[in-house]
Amino acid sequence: MVNPGMGHIEVDISVSVDGFVTGPGVDEAHGLGIGGEALHHWVWRHPQGQALLDELLFAGSGAVVTSRRVYDDTGGWGEDGFYRMPVFVVTHRPHEVMRRGDTTFTFVTGGITAALDAAQRAAGERNVHVMGGASVARQALASGRADRLRLHVAPVLLGGGTPLFDGPLPVGLEHLASVDTPEATHLTYRVVN
Repeated sequence: MVNPGMGHIEVDISVSVDGFVTGPGVDEAHGLGIGGEALHHWVWRHPQGQALLDELLFAGSGAVVTSRRVYDDTGGWGEDGFYRMPVFVVTHRPHEVMRRGDTTFTFVTGGITAALDAAQRAAGERNVHVMGGASVARQALASGRADRLRLHVAPVLLGGGTPLFDGPLPVGLEHLASVDTPEATHLTYRVVN
């Protein structure tokens, strides 16, 4: 939960109505599985998608926590690193720090708690944004450190893939906000456990 002088830890992820963060058949050619691209149409197809992404995700953030798989699948988000802030990559494979544009990627082998600690130090009073992978999202929620959960619920039933909620539950939530767009309903909850 929020420590004095620290921002929130926010778990943020796109999910299908039936609870999947990828479609079935994830492989190198289909990083989001079959049909999984629909989960992110809210960013790429909505005229204000990038502005909404900036407002919901990055405006108050000072650091990002993501998974090694997502880092590898995105190629580190290109030459500029996309985020323009420190990113902490949870991994079992050590790697030296990478810098791409204004983004620094630090590879953390000590698990989710070590990554959250490092991200909070880097973010200071700003929020830590946990995204990129069901496993990292679940680990952050299970750690008891997450203050908020933001779900971008895409209007699609994938019927299989990687489930978001496949682990130690229950987690109590209090609804804080909803934003509706044609491509997703953006739900923000406060974690109450």
